[in-house]
Amino acid sequence: MLRGWMGRLLRVDLTRERVTRETLPATLLYRYIGGRGIGARLLFDEVGPETGALTAGNKLIFAVGPLTGTKVPTAGRYSLTTKSPLTGTGFESNAGGFWGVGLKKCGFDVLVIEGRASRPIYVVIRDDHVMIKDAGALWGRLVGETTTRLKQAEGKGALVSCIGPAGENLVKMAAIVNDGNRALGRGGVGAVMGSKNLKAIVVRGTRPVPVADRDQLDYMVYQTDKRLKANPVTSQGLPEFGTAVLVNLFNELGVFPVRNFQASVFDQAEQISGEMVAEHLTISRQGCFRCPIKCSRVVSIPAGTGAGPEYETIWSFGADCGVADLTVIAEANFLCNDYGLDPISTGATLACAMELAQRGLLKSPVRFGRAENFKAVLRSIAYREGIGDALAEGSRHLARSVGAEEYAMQVKGLELPAYDPRGLQGMGLAFATANRGGCHLQAYLVGLEVLGIPKLVDRFAQAGKAGLTIYCQNINAAMDTLALCRFIGLAVGEEYFARLLTAVTGETYQPQDLHTIGERIWNLERLYNLREGFSARDDTLPSRLLTEPVAAGPSRGATVGLAAMLAEYYRCRGWDADGVPAPEKLGALGLSGEGSGENA
Repeated sequence: MLRGWMGRLLRVDLTRERVTRETLPATLLYRYIGGRGIGARLLFDEVGPETGALTAGNKLIFAVGPLTGTKVPTAGRYSLTTKSPLTGTGFESNAGGFWGVGLKKCGFDVLVIEGRASRPIYVVIRDDHVMIKDAGALWGRLVGETTTRLKQAEGKGALVSCIGPAGENLVKMAAIVNDGNRALGRGGVGAVMGSKNLKAIVVRGTRPVPVADRDQLDYMVYQTDKRLKANPVTSQGLPEFGTAVLVNLFNELGVFPVRNFQASVFDQAEQISGEMVAEHLTISRQGCFRCPIKCSRVVSIPAGTGAGPEYETIWSFGADCGVADLTVIAEANFLCNDYGLDPISTGATLACAMELAQRGLLKSPVRFGRAENFKAVLRSIAYREGIGDALAEGSRHLARSVGAEEYAMQVKGLELPAYDPRGLQGMGLAFATANRGGCHLQAYLVGLEVLGIPKLVDRFAQAGKAGLTIYCQNINAAMDTLALCRFIGLAVGEEYFARLLTAVTGETYQPQDLHTIGERIWNLERLYNLREGFSARDDTLPSRLLTEPVAAGPSRGATVGLAAMLAEYYRCRGWDADGVPAPEKLGALGLSGEGSGENA
């Protein structure tokens, strides 16, 4: 009997309005665990290169992990895997909150949404009972109103994941928002949901999660909680200031990108720092399921009360746009949540438009340092009105349209987040090689290059960064598969994860097993992208970061030395010089014969 896993997949075909339930093979669960791993496996097997991201053939693969819904700290996350309309890559996004726990307690590890409904609908899952309902009255509604209406309609305990107008209008930066303010934020996954005429998924689950060894689990949870309380980042910095605690730190290091990465120090950073959020805006803290950290803020501004803003949003609508008004940034965050927009890509695309306008390449109402147009331009993006229709395609498409792609700060189409890699060489390699595009979460080298977790390394050094990047990519893939919050990894490592997984499932896992599983997932994602037409040419960075030295500040004179790091990365990965996994590597990972798909 399976423990930790529920052992079932729920498949909802919106075209035929048909629901089927499948038993998940034990071998699939043992080899891919859950979350991101199973998502990668199913996407590779079921969504080929002939399938467009916004066609009925694309699939939304929601997956939880064996730890989801247990006592394990931060075990409330879940993954979504799909083909991204923004990047064209296979794309995994994950979110916290409570929705993933609700899905698992309905008795499923995986939910696959396929096809396209003929009209706006939403799906309700109440334990084993599934209903497809008309969403005509909800279409066009904002996320907040949609969430409230569905919770009222579906009763106590209903948990809602939905899209806003951005998803309905196929904005390439559209998010899927669960629990009102937690998001599957990046890659335009909300547009995939909108393309299926699917407004929302409501879950109401009551089934318990089976655990193999409760005594051992209790002991490991106790030990994990103790480490979280002893770590200054997870016990003090994040709880007191949230993720915005990083603003002053990264600005002081000269790695806080300003005005579309034209500079790396923001003179007004103090005005938008986590300390200022705590002093002037915060009214309470929030946490996801079983989270002792509670990094999320509830803030109050004249426009209302709501979640955020997080570090990335403060940067994207703040320093990246040359804006130092914290109230305006918080309101932009509210609007992104309600429209269902990814604030990283949206703010970064605005910054790109601002530089294009600065250089006389684009007629646009947005300008660096001017925030008065934020409200109007965000609406225009969500509804694809006026200039918003061009912005809704993302920065790469926008810059290409005026023949100036070099001003789009993106990798594989995904806008870069709030770290200038010229002062963080490892992050530069991580951005360039991330399977989903310009992502900081697939390998958070900042832990090593700035925070000293688990050790401090020279942030300007290039030697050895390939091995560290691979280590982070593999273990982070495993964490997304379990599925756990990245912040727990700041206090505990794979030894704890393996023992927690063993206690929950009853299957013996060693720390090295998690690295192997993470490496298997990473290589499978790479194979998917290669099949889609990506190559070593796409493992690069915007030319500005490679050729334009930082002009001033603590990172002055630095560029990213990518070429040498990338060559070392390929060798360490067991890939050839073109970034293709060697047959020997695939064989060692059980991925041989992937040209025709593996019978997992």
